[in-house]
Amino acid sequence: MNEALNAMSDDHAALAARIDHTNELLERMLAEVAKTPSTHAIFVDAGYLYAAAGRLVAGTEDRRAFDLDAEGLIDALIDRARTVFADSRLLRVYWYDGARRRIHTAEQQSIAELPDVKVRLGNLNANNQQKGVDSLIRSDLESLARHRAISDAALLGGDEDLVSAVEAAQGYGARVHLWGIEAAEGRNQAEPLLWEVDSQRTLDLDFFKPYVSRRTAVAYDPAGANRPSREDVRFVGAQIAAKWLAARGRDTLVELLPGHPYLPGSVDQDLLVEAESLLQYSLRGQADLRRALRDGFWDHLQAQY
Repeated sequence: MNEALNAMSDDHAALAARIDHTNELLERMLAEVAKTPSTHAIFVDAGYLYAAAGRLVAGTEDRRAFDLDAEGLIDALIDRARTVFADSRLLRVYWYDGARRRIHTAEQQSIAELPDVKVRLGNLNANNQQKGVDSLIRSDLESLARHRAISDAALLGGDEDLVSAVEAAQGYGARVHLWGIEAAEGRNQAEPLLWEVDSQRTLDLDFFKPYVSRRTAVAYDPAGANRPSREDVRFVGAQIAAKWLAARGRDTLVELLPGHPYLPGSVDQDLLVEAESLLQYSLRGQADLRRALRDGFWDHLQAQY
């Protein structure tokens, strides 16, 4: 009987030792978790941003009528997030925009090259409306929340279609904070979206003023005294094509070739703006010079393939 009691005592001692060891491991794990900072990410619906900030600062939603300092604005958003999520680290900024056939514009390419920024592109339809952006936001929000990659999401947007993205992230325990842009009149965010998020903040006119500026039209002499020749404009088109090839890469621009002689609207607009800057002359309403510009662009591009 003494042997049995001794055996039981040994078993109890071994069990107690295992429990103590397990408790020690749990305490270590909890200590490590306590030291691990929470993580946040910023999700920017660029369509909403350009429309709302453009109207607020420049009085128009037309992207062609104003310039946006995206790098400066992204830095400001990151700084604002640091104050809101004081004990959290930034994962990255997700920038959602539309582009013809998902080919980056020059502006989108420069944004994609910024540190801690991920550009995600949906399509643009014939009416310059974004398609597929909301589903990209939902996919990223849901995936990051499911894998516990983020604890908080700052969402700059206003579309009611984002409600499902918010619900998906919240379902995995992430908190979603809606950031909006001050509306000159009324409201520019859907009420169902406001109802679903965990918190709301509005960025005002003073926040955006340093980063949005209205473009001034390039003046030109209607009599044609300073009008560049078609060959001058054609040469500028080739210059821009060479610059874009170096900056964007051959694989990106080769996707334009099947559309010859037409360029996607967003690409054509970027080409026009850059050419006017180089020429210091407006090509608006001058169909022959616009054709010469495109011809020069296509000539150089096709010569490379």
